[in-house]
Amino acid sequence: MRLTEMLRLVWLNLIQNKSRVLLTSVGITAGSATILLVLAIGRGGQLEVAEQFQNLNAGAIDITCDTADMSGGSLRQNSGRGGSGMPGGSSMPGGRQSGGMPGGGRSDFGPFPGFGGEEEGNQETVILDESDLEEIQLLVSGIAYGTISFSAKAEVEGGNLEESTSYTIAGVKDNYAQISNLNLAVGEFLTEENEEGKEKICVLGGDVAAEIFGSSYDAYDSTIYIDNRPYVVAGVLEKMGTVSSGISPDGAVFLPYATTIKYLTGSNISPTVTVIAEEVEQVGDIVDGIEGILAERYPDTKFTLSDAGTKMEAASRSNDTLQLLLVAMAAIVFIIGGIGIMNVLFVSVKERTNEIGILKAIGCGRRDILTEFLLEAVCISLVGAVLGVLVGLGMTPVLERFSVRVELSVSGAALSLVFGGLTGSLFGFYPAYKASGLIPVEALNHE
Repeated sequence: MRLTEMLRLVWLNLIQNKSRVLLTSVGITAGSATILLVLAIGRGGQLEVAEQFQNLNAGAIDITCDTADMSGGSLRQNSGRGGSGMPGGSSMPGGRQSGGMPGGGRSDFGPFPGFGGEEEGNQETVILDESDLEEIQLLVSGIAYGTISFSAKAEVEGGNLEESTSYTIAGVKDNYAQISNLNLAVGEFLTEENEEGKEKICVLGGDVAAEIFGSSYDAYDSTIYIDNRPYVVAGVLEKMGTVSSGISPDGAVFLPYATTIKYLTGSNISPTVTVIAEEVEQVGDIVDGIEGILAERYPDTKFTLSDAGTKMEAASRSNDTLQLLLVAMAAIVFIIGGIGIMNVLFVSVKERTNEIGILKAIGCGRRDILTEFLLEAVCISLVGAVLGVLVGLGMTPVLERFSVRVELSVSGAALSLVFGGLTGSLFGFYPAYKASGLIPVEALNHE
């Protein structure tokens, strides 16, 4: 039998059983849509992880203080500081509560250096300072550079704001932009001179500049008021998008570290010390060295040390695990769809036994019968695969409304079609083989 004649027979059989074809292909439709979305969600997750950590140096190590062990009846404060710090409920300049947030201030930032260190209850914490950073850099080998930073909340006025608005205020050193890979859209970042002079100067995140002034260029060299004190905008950061925990430097106002302490928070802060390893392979040894130094300086205090590389690996592993689970789900759906095709073909062979006998009687060989039924199976599965791709495309906006990042691709759609065709071939082969093996006389006499 010529191929054109065989394809015509396949077409006629499919057209005459449209409802059966559509119902049979439902399983393949689900599997195809799942494959498309698995690849799209997996790719979206990879890009999300990359964007979340694009500002992180893989060798960055953050050091934050947990609550101190009060069982000994005393709190060990940093001996390098002039005082013991402001009480948790004391007022700071400008009439705001010290610490910027209840409990002394918790970071509003995710993976950025210096934004962490939450207090528990009314217990005090050891407040890390620049002397801790200097000692760590002096005694631990393999550290390229380090910084210290913290965050708080404050009311901001100025520009196009009709009323005071609360923003995250970040007290940082001049090297913070380098460590966090922050880029300036206009102006320059904070300098060492700004820090030494405790100058009222700031750098705005991209979203903050847009909200207050309308654009980065309008914000540059303008003045905002933080707790009723004027601050000149020295620069505006490029927009970076959402990062871990949904927080971004786009929504922060960066001030010199010393300025923030003097005019906004006082000494009641929860800073984070961040150091950068010269080589990523040295991170483990550096962490061990830092833990030893901190244990010697503050024996009754617990510290949390986290490195960016571990965070990135953990996020990637979580994304890979999710993708693996979705692939397993798609495989199960395809198997169910394939079994459906197999069952329908068995029924079709039984119904068309006389037809098979006639085809064999007029000279069609086993290969012709096998090929015809295989083509039917493949066509049914391809119909399901095409419908699955369309369903996947239709589900994409729904998933995005639930904050699931979906990155569709032509290769994903092609792979869905290939899997659909393979499913039809694999599960359709045995029914087709059984059909090709029928004896012509018995097939013709079948009722």
